Amino acid sequence: MEKEQIIKLQRKANDFREETLDMCIDAGTGHVTSSFSCAEILTSLYSGNILKYKSDEPKWDKRDRFILSKGQASPILYVTLANAGFFPKDWLNTFCKKEAKFGVHLQNTVPGVEYSTGSLGHGLGLGAGVTLRAKIDKKNYHTFVLLGDAELQEGSNWESAMFASSYNLNNLTAIVDRNGYGVLGATEDIVKLNPLEKKFRSFGWDVKTIDGHSIKEFYEATNNFRDYKRGKPLVIIAETVKGKGIKSWENKALVHGMAPKGEDAIKLKGELKKYSSRGEYE
Repeated sequence: MEKEQIIKLQRKANDFREETLDMCIDAGTGHVTSSFSCAEILTSLYSGNILKYKSDEPKWDKRDRFILSKGQASPILYVTLANAGFFPKDWLNTFCKKEAKFGVHLQNTVPGVEYSTGSLGHGLGLGAGVTLRAKIDKKNYHTFVLLGDAELQEGSNWESAMFASSYNLNNLTAIVDRNGYGVLGATEDIVKLNPLEKKFRSFGWDVKTIDGHSIKEFYEATNNFRDYKRGKPLVIIAETVKGKGIKSWENKALVHGMAPKGEDAIKLKGELKKYSSRGEYE
């Protein structure tokens, strides 16, 4: 990918962060930090010609399937889908209000959303089922599942990981948003996940670890994913920063699910504007 394209997508990811923050401030709720850690991932998938979809035909049979297992990051997915043309952008102004089309946790009544999520630990199982069905029906679409790292502390994910490798689901790519934090603190202080690469390999997966805020590295990790003749599912461990772009909220416990208010909102918007003004990820 050319540097100009990378810079363009990075700026778009930062625009999505700003739109997400504004939407959550206006609503007085929303998972800002969980959304910000996966901004580059969603931007690359939907705006970087990785996912195959038709925004004017959300249930197009040949579409790739994207499942947001970490459903609490719904705000930035709503922003991403609106910018991709799945629904009018003015819907974002109603987020979590009486007349809203959508609330805090992800719901499949929204055009472009495959499944309602937010009860964590189920997305990978859904993805495994979808990909197995594709193989049975001889369909060529690919399925991506974006997982939060803290939800990997739930056993249902590892049951799904065993299932996916047992059936050689090479049409499945899991992406772990490895921001290192759950609601109450660092994952390694609660239930240790490391060595995460070795765990997935022992469950029969191919593994790639990248900087999850690097558009370039994400593209390299997904390069030729349709033509790669591996016999295993792939997991991309994307090392990210929770709250990326708002310095005072980065890697901070107990702001999960919060939107800033009053003077705090003004301060955080200023921090994000300063980060976004650089344009290119550094």
